Amino acid sequence: MSLKRYLPLLQWLPGYRREHAVSDLIAAVIVTIMLIPQSLAYALLAGLPAQVGLYASILPLVLYAVFGTSRTLSVGPVAVAALMTAAALAPIAEPGSAEYVAGAVLLAVMSGLMLTAMGLLKLGFLANFLSHPVISGFITASGLVIAASQVKHLVGIEANGHNLLDIVISLAANLGSVHGPTLLIGGGALLFLIFARSHLKPLLIRVGASQRGAELVAKTAPILVVVATTALAWGLGLDARGVQLVGEVPAGLPELTLPPLEWGLWKQLAVGALLISVVGFVESVSVGQTLAAKRRQRIDPDQELIGLGAANLGAGFSGGMPVTGGFSRSVVNFDVGAQTPAAGAYTAVGIALATLVLTPAIAWLPTATLAATIIVAVASLIDFPALVRTWRYSRTDFGAMLATIVLTLLHSVEAGIMAGVGLSIGLFLFRTSRPHSAVVGRVPGTEHFRNIQRHKVETSAHVTFLRVDESLYFANARFLEERVMDLVTRQPDLQDLVLVCPAVNLIDASALESLEAINERLTDAGVRLHLSEVKGPVMDRLKSTQLLSRLGGQVFLSTFEAWRSLVLPEGKPEDKPGGEPGGKPAEMPASGAR
Repeated sequence: MSLKRYLPLLQWLPGYRREHAVSDLIAAVIVTIMLIPQSLAYALLAGLPAQVGLYASILPLVLYAVFGTSRTLSVGPVAVAALMTAAALAPIAEPGSAEYVAGAVLLAVMSGLMLTAMGLLKLGFLANFLSHPVISGFITASGLVIAASQVKHLVGIEANGHNLLDIVISLAANLGSVHGPTLLIGGGALLFLIFARSHLKPLLIRVGASQRGAELVAKTAPILVVVATTALAWGLGLDARGVQLVGEVPAGLPELTLPPLEWGLWKQLAVGALLISVVGFVESVSVGQTLAAKRRQRIDPDQELIGLGAANLGAGFSGGMPVTGGFSRSVVNFDVGAQTPAAGAYTAVGIALATLVLTPAIAWLPTATLAATIIVAVASLIDFPALVRTWRYSRTDFGAMLATIVLTLLHSVEAGIMAGVGLSIGLFLFRTSRPHSAVVGRVPGTEHFRNIQRHKVETSAHVTFLRVDESLYFANARFLEERVMDLVTRQPDLQDLVLVCPAVNLIDASALESLEAINERLTDAGVRLHLSEVKGPVMDRLKSTQLLSRLGGQVFLSTFEAWRSLVLPEGKPEDKPGGEPGGKPAEMPASGAR
C-alpha cells in the first residue's frame, strides 16, 4: 500500500485495457499538436531557445505519468511559469545566453527539489494560504504582462521591460519602426486564432462537419497557423525581408545534464524557484481537482507535489525549463477522452518524434506566429469580472486582489506574488484574531439557540450564553478575554456565563492560559464559567490540564442541558419573550448584523 501511495502508476496500470489505450492515444495526438507550438512559444516567452520548450515536454510528462495522481492533467511549459522564469533569470544573465539557459535548468531542478520535499513532508496544505482572489489577481495581471510583452514580436520592434508600465513605455517609444511584413504575419495569425476560438466551430458545423470533428479542428487552430506561416516564410524567403524566425533548432533528443553547482547562484535563485513552485502547484491542483470531480475521481495534493517535483527534476536534468499543469491542454486532454496518465507519456513520445524530424521546419517558424499564439492563450487567464465579484462580496479580499494586480503590473512578478502571499496570510490572521462570537438565546419551544441580534429568542438576566465561532489560539486568545469581560461589566446581575463551543476545533496553550485567566476573573467577580458542546478531541486535551478542576461552573454536553440546569430553576423564563438579557424583546437586526 505504501508503494502504491508513492507510485500511483501501480494503482491504474494493472487495470489498463485496450479501450483505455485507444482513448489515451487519441488524446495524446491532439495534445501533442497543441503542445508543440505552445512549448516553443513559452520558451520564447521565458527568453530561452525554442528547443528548451520541447525538451521540457518529454521527460517531465513521463515522470508525471508515474508519480502524479490526476488522470487528465497535462504537464509542460505554461505561460505564468515562463513569465516567472524570465523574471527570476533577468538579473543574472542575458536572455538566450548559455548562462541564462543554465539558470533555467537550475530553476527547474530547484523547483523539483522543493516540490518533492514538500510532498514528502505532506505540506500540500500550505497552498491553502494563497487565497483564491490573490491567485486570480496575480494570474490576471500576469496575463496582461505576458500579452504586452509579445506585442514587440507581433509587430517587429524592439521593446524591453519586466512590468506593464515599462513595456508600454518602451513600445510607445518604438512604434514608428513597426515592420510591415512581420505585422502582416503576426496580425493575420492573431486574427485567425481569435476567429477560431469563437467562430470556427459553429462555421464548420454549419457546412456539415460533425460536432466532435469541428471541435477538434477549432482546438488545433494554433497548429494550422504554425504550418501556414512556416510554409509562407519558407516559400517567400521572409527571413531575407527582415521577418524574425525561430532559427536553427538542434535535432535529436535532449541529453541528460547537470545544473550549475555554484552555491551563490543557488541562493540567488532560491526565492524565484520557491515562487514558481508554489504558484505552479496551486494552478495544477486547481485544474486537477476540477477535472477529477467531473468524473467522480480525486487527486492527492501531497502526492501531486511529488509528481510535479519529479516532472521538474526531469525537466532540469534534460535541459528543460520549469513545468506545471496547463489549464487549456488539460481541458482538451479531458474533453477528447484521456482515461489515464498514460496519455501524457504518449504525448511525450509525440514531442520526442517532433524533436527528431520537425526541427528543420521549425527553423522557418516566424516568432510573430508564436507571439500571436501566446497572446490568444493568455487571454483566457485575464478575468476582469472577478474584480467586480470580489468587490461585491468582500472588500478586504478585493483589497488584497487589487494590491496583487497593481504590484505585478507596475513593479514585478515577484513583488506581486509575494505581496499576495503576505496579504493572504495577513487576512487570515486578521480574521481569526477577531473571531466572530454571539450572545445566543433559546428559540421558544425548541432546543435550538440563535443569535439574539437575529432572532426573537428567550434569554435570562442572570445567565449569558456566548457562542464562539472560531478555534482558539494565540492570535485571538486576548480578544476572547476582552469580549468576556466586556459582557460582565455590562451585565451587573450576571451570575453564570456559558461559553458555547461547537465551532472550537482547537485550544492551544496560549488560549488555555486565557481561559484560566477568564475563569479566575469571573470567579473574583462572583460569576461562574461554564462550557458546553466541547468537541471530543478538545476535551481530551483539556482533561490533561487543571482548567476543568478549577472551573467555577460545569461542562455541559449541550447548550440546552445548560439552559435546563441554569435557567429553568429561575422560574418560567420560557414565558418571557426574549431577545435582550432580562427578557426584553430583541429587535430584528439591520442589514449586515451577524
